Amino acid sequence: MRKTSVFNQIVVHTILLISSACMIVPFVWMVSTSLKYPDEIFVFPPRWIPRNPTLENYTELFKSMNFGRPFLNTIIVAGCITFFSILISSMAGYAFAKFRFKGRNRLFFMVLATLMVPGQMTLIPVFLLMRYLGLLNTYTGLIAPGIASSFNIFFMRQFIYTIPNDLIEAARIDGAKEGYIFFKIILPLSKPAITTIAIFTFTGSWNSFLWPLIIAQDERMYTLPVAVSVLAGQYVENIAIQMAGSCVVITPILVFFLFAQRHFIKGISLTGLKG
Repeated sequence: MRKTSVFNQIVVHTILLISSACMIVPFVWMVSTSLKYPDEIFVFPPRWIPRNPTLENYTELFKSMNFGRPFLNTIIVAGCITFFSILISSMAGYAFAKFRFKGRNRLFFMVLATLMVPGQMTLIPVFLLMRYLGLLNTYTGLIAPGIASSFNIFFMRQFIYTIPNDLIEAARIDGAKEGYIFFKIILPLSKPAITTIAIFTFTGSWNSFLWPLIIAQDERMYTLPVAVSVLAGQYVENIAIQMAGSCVVITPILVFFLFAQRHFIKGISLTGLKG
């Protein structure tokens, strides 16, 4: 019995190591290539550690390509979408979890039903709406469609549902208003869930390509994924610059996740599925 248990652990760890290698190796190659000169990229056998590491590719990226503007645009768009999505999802989740009103369950079912609708089906109607409102090629047009998320509302509702009602009732008896209860009690207790949806939302909006490509008609409004695609078309032969651009795109997401991973894991583990 013990031998079987040890064998199972060996198999599981082997699979995990192989899976990790499949994900880590391309990332390491991307970073390594971004630090190489063009003539060193295609040498065989490949050199994982550049013989003469250089930051010229990053310098070229921000000087000649003006990569700083797409970087700033992406920070603004991803940051605003994340902030407003957390606020709206938390408010909606609190209402669905703790308030009793007519049609609550039907309305919540309609919110869940939108999860089954592919985003591509709503792309054209949303684009036409943004054009009608004159929001093409603006920050508002880039941000507005992403601030409401059915999944985030569902996630926050499930988490807030686990908060004891007695705690809220005690605050109301003491004379606390709903705004005070929401901002001083619900939000602090929901920090793990908020961190979780912040990671999902920030990552999704940071990596979003199709919507910024459609709505941004001026290079000054490009976000990083769109700028990287343009970069790949202009520097077909210089893979090092392309890899430098990819590193710039992925680094903020990694840093954000490393700082938030503790709350992320806690949010996943504590979020109930009852109710």
